[in-house]
Amino acid sequence: MTHEDRRLHALDRPQEPSPAREAHDALENALFEIKRVIVGQEAMLERVLVALLAGGHVLLEGVPGLAKTLTVKTVADVLGGSFKRLQFTPDLVPADLVGTRVYRPNQGDFDVELGPVFCNFLLADEINRAPAKVQSALLEVMQERQVTIGHDTHRVPAPFLVLATQNPIESEGTYPLPEAQVDRFMFKLVVDYPNQRDEVAVVERSLDGGAHAREVLSPTTLIAHQRAAATVYVDRRVMEYAVALTTATRSPGDDNWVEFGASPRGSINLIHAGRALALLRGRDYMLPVDVRDLARDVLRHRIVLTYEALAAGVDTDRVLDDVLERVPMPRIELAQERAYGT
Repeated sequence: MTHEDRRLHALDRPQEPSPAREAHDALENALFEIKRVIVGQEAMLERVLVALLAGGHVLLEGVPGLAKTLTVKTVADVLGGSFKRLQFTPDLVPADLVGTRVYRPNQGDFDVELGPVFCNFLLADEINRAPAKVQSALLEVMQERQVTIGHDTHRVPAPFLVLATQNPIESEGTYPLPEAQVDRFMFKLVVDYPNQRDEVAVVERSLDGGAHAREVLSPTTLIAHQRAAATVYVDRRVMEYAVALTTATRSPGDDNWVEFGASPRGSINLIHAGRALALLRGRDYMLPVDVRDLARDVLRHRIVLTYEALAAGVDTDRVLDDVLERVPMPRIELAQERAYGT
């Protein structure tokens, strides 16, 4: 089957049962249940589900009290997976995360005590409060979904999501994440204050103890939806658009704001996250707008700014605004016709 035949086949199946539609309905139901507990923060909740579908991890940055911890706990309740919370502190050691070998005198041998990373949903709270050796202990499990203790390798359960939080308003007693660690996260989400209406709803819900989420999905079902996301059709022009955005971040520009741009991992994550977003939106094919909608969250933590940019008060979102304006978004007529039902 040629490339064009595959594209037309992906666009012309209105009578067939659609795994994309089934996944969309199930995930919309899960999202509705999460919103019974979490007020507002729609973009953050959508990105967390996208990361789950795409097998990625999320770094949340925001001041305390914005429901970052409650979000992960609620997602775990709704999806029925195991949840562990690990508070990062300066005295933490790598064995506190991944586990260690323990000598048993009565057996005359060593046993392996597995750490809290062996769960479906791991909350690494205030990850920038632990030193680099602890942060780096997460590298293998985030990338390879496994942990090596001694001579043995142990796989973590599937699905597996690391959601790390960091507080941007404190610098004393913190250890900035190294670039190799930050690059392992699919998304960096900047969580802002809720608007007044949402905050009133938060206060109102706190008076009666808040709602409790029900389990509406299972880890097994989520894995099936992950497989469905992996079958979402991606046109070559969409891939070229994702690569063009990533490549454009490597140009310092006339103002010399960029020291280092996003690596090819940025392009890869744009496509994988875009497929999951398309599935969440009820499509079995990906559009350029999916890439554009995710570009800031996927690329903002992969750009290193120059001193000139920092001195001018320029952040990575400002750089990405220029990139999105400079790189034209391709038009795919057949996909858009089907998307709008024409």
